[in-house]
Amino acid sequence: MADKISWGIIGLGRIARKFAADLHQVPTARLAAVASRDTDKAIGFASEFGAARAYGSYKELLEDKAVEVVYVATPHSFHLEHSLMALHSGKHVLCEKPLAINAGQVAQLQKAASETRIFLMEAMWSRFNPSIRETLQRVKSGQLGKPSYLRADFAFPALDRDPSGRLLNPELAGGSLLDIGIYPVFLAYLFMGMPYEIKTVAHFGATGIEQQIGMVFKYPEAVALLYSGLSSRSGLSAEISGTLGSIYLDPPWYKTDGYQLQIGEEPSQISLPAQEKGFLYEIEEVHHCLQNQQRESNLWSLEDSHNLLTILDRVREAAGISFPGESAG
Repeated sequence: MADKISWGIIGLGRIARKFAADLHQVPTARLAAVASRDTDKAIGFASEFGAARAYGSYKELLEDKAVEVVYVATPHSFHLEHSLMALHSGKHVLCEKPLAINAGQVAQLQKAASETRIFLMEAMWSRFNPSIRETLQRVKSGQLGKPSYLRADFAFPALDRDPSGRLLNPELAGGSLLDIGIYPVFLAYLFMGMPYEIKTVAHFGATGIEQQIGMVFKYPEAVALLYSGLSSRSGLSAEISGTLGSIYLDPPWYKTDGYQLQIGEEPSQISLPAQEKGFLYEIEEVHHCLQNQQRESNLWSLEDSHNLLTILDRVREAAGISFPGESAG
């Protein structure tokens, strides 16, 4: 593999801008090409972030032989289609979360990645955050004793946004759950695994999307309380407690710069400032995997993505959340 890994980006919205900025901070990465269905937008993005080429279609970027890895940053409802296009074009893929709308679609992507023998990973960037990695090690080593309680929230006001946009449009799999609720669900899965019972309370907005949801996950000896919403702001806090102690992730927890560890009476503060916007760590994980000829990450595998979407499917079923024309893959 060359000294620098060449990236392409399809879908040039807000997340793609943050990703491109962090890509510049990785010495072994270069931005080879970007693509949008709006050619002028692609040209402007390429100029701002130093991409060598700008395309007015995703197909053109996928035909670019210089591009090795594609970051898929299109709306949720297009993740399956665009990731499959990239895999069948021989490109490694980092797809923005969720990897697909449901577990059936993730299974289809798993099959395609296996058949093409090409790297595929969901861009669950919080998994690679230094504080979350370290706290997971503490929990798994038994420092907190047996985990018994987890709480996490993620909410911000967004009901005044464009109803045809990504967040409020059911055609684009909008709503809080797949956009930001996925983070608290991810945290519960990461620390506690698959729940055996799920209960939900949800409110729906004018466009039909779920705008607010509370979730209770039940485990054999533990409970997780989770929340996401687009109708108000939350504290963006998270904690996990066990029989011997607790960890409190500094807000905003999903891109935290540290945590408080309390074992006994006296808490201690651990600082682990995240670099840049936080996307750097998932980029470094992709590079590590490619340099070691891995087709998926050991830290966030395709099985993990499938399990996460399986939980989200169960949450959606319990809450009555559906999307128009949704395919199970």
